[in-house]
Amino acid sequence: MHPPDHPDPLLQPDEAVDHILGPASAAVTLLEYGDFECPACAQAHPAVAMLRAHFGRRLRFVYRHYPQRDAHPHAELAAEAAEAAGAQRKFWAFHDMLFENPQHLQDKHLAGYASLVGLDMARYQFEMKDRVYLQRVQEHVQSGRRLGLRGTPAFYVNGAAADVSFGLQHLHEAIDRALASVS
Repeated sequence: MHPPDHPDPLLQPDEAVDHILGPASAAVTLLEYGDFECPACAQAHPAVAMLRAHFGRRLRFVYRHYPQRDAHPHAELAAEAAEAAGAQRKFWAFHDMLFENPQHLQDKHLAGYASLVGLDMARYQFEMKDRVYLQRVQEHVQSGRRLGLRGTPAFYVNGAAADVSFGLQHLHEAIDRALASVS
């Protein structure tokens, strides 16, 4: 286990493969491994949005895919669709739509969301048919496995695991502590 001041290199945001909101200069980085079909992730989604609004530019948010294929049969394809949206600079709109509709992640729904967020549908359909983004999703999963993740959502605050099993208030408190330690 790495101490928080020397986080695991796997927890360092990578602009090339991660989805990031907020400035690189933010004092705190909140990283989530999530699954679009996971009920707990869907519940955490509005709380994360509130945290982002509350902490503003002091918080950088990073999202990585961790679809639990055994429990959530549509999660991996939803993650691929989100990557296809990301390739067209619409990841966050698509991400929000998926978390707002976790019961509706079949192909037809994903294509409908793609259309609603304004994707080039010919490109989207080609990329989904060819599974262009499967490797990127699997790379996220592999990094989560190397970190020892057991489920989702999994959160890290400045590289330290944040236990949210007893509620997301713990995440707010972890961010507060991280901000206090850098002040």
